[in-house]
Amino acid sequence: MKTYLTVAALAAGLGLLGAPAQAQTKLKWAHVYETSEPFHTESVWAADEFKKRTNGKYEITVYPASQLGKETDINQGLTLGTVDIIISGSSFAARAYPPIGVTYYPFTFRNPEHLLAYTKTDIFKEMAKGYQEKSGHQIVAVSYYGTRHTTSNKPIKACADMKGLKIRVPDVPAYLAMPRACGANTAPIAFAEVYLALQNGTVEAQENPLTTIEAKKFYEVQKHIVLTGHIVDHLNTVVAKQLWDKLSPEDRKIFTDVAQEAAERTTKKIQADEVKLVQLFKDKGLTVTEIDKADFLANVQKNVTFEQFGYRKADWDRIQAIK
Repeated sequence: MKTYLTVAALAAGLGLLGAPAQAQTKLKWAHVYETSEPFHTESVWAADEFKKRTNGKYEITVYPASQLGKETDINQGLTLGTVDIIISGSSFAARAYPPIGVTYYPFTFRNPEHLLAYTKTDIFKEMAKGYQEKSGHQIVAVSYYGTRHTTSNKPIKACADMKGLKIRVPDVPAYLAMPRACGANTAPIAFAEVYLALQNGTVEAQENPLTTIEAKKFYEVQKHIVLTGHIVDHLNTVVAKQLWDKLSPEDRKIFTDVAQEAAERTTKKIQADEVKLVQLFKDKGLTVTEIDKADFLANVQKNVTFEQFGYRKADWDRIQAIK
């Protein structure tokens, strides 16, 4: 009895009796990017911050590099309940709410600053609300993904130079717009398989931001970097409806604050990396080429309507007016 009382007293003194442990919610955060990229490293940072700022209430595991499926799969996973948080582009959100994809109409944004200014406007809030109403899911942050350029095994300066070119483009209508307007033959090869497809000649070209071209080592199997700059791209951090609905107002604020901080950190790293990469590719022996953007835009506007994607020209005009 004496021994029991001593142990019980010690336990009570340490707070081990009468203090039930807080239940921990385990969550899955998924994306398709490499572990070396800021989209992953900052997701891991955010997961740790969520845990700290909620006193351990949430344990988030980040699954990179398509571990939980391709981008289409993880978007579907939000609804199916197989994933709780994702990083994904508005081109995929547009499958639920087409107008939000207007930002992917070629040459919509002048530069990254124009894109970031857009994310602080009423039109962006309207787009995010429209997506939430259609899908139930909540966009809590936006990060700059990079300006999409083209790599190729043949030189490209004008739109006509792309005629007949076999180019890998994601199976997203707006991504296909510029290459098809210029007469290219597009192939929707899975992201994880692009390097091999370029290496074995299944396709001759692809398009992605400079940071992705470097991270996936596409420069090893291509001869030309063509600075088309046709889409100034971004990624949304999206929280699934079933998770968002369970969060208290306090936890919603924490999730939003941390996600936005992570997005800002990502954006700064991507912008800094892009500045260095043009010279890096030149040093590796690739030819870096500027294009006549007016020529490309004229062909896009001639061949591609907003309405065919479910976009609204009025929204595009409002974005163009942002200073």
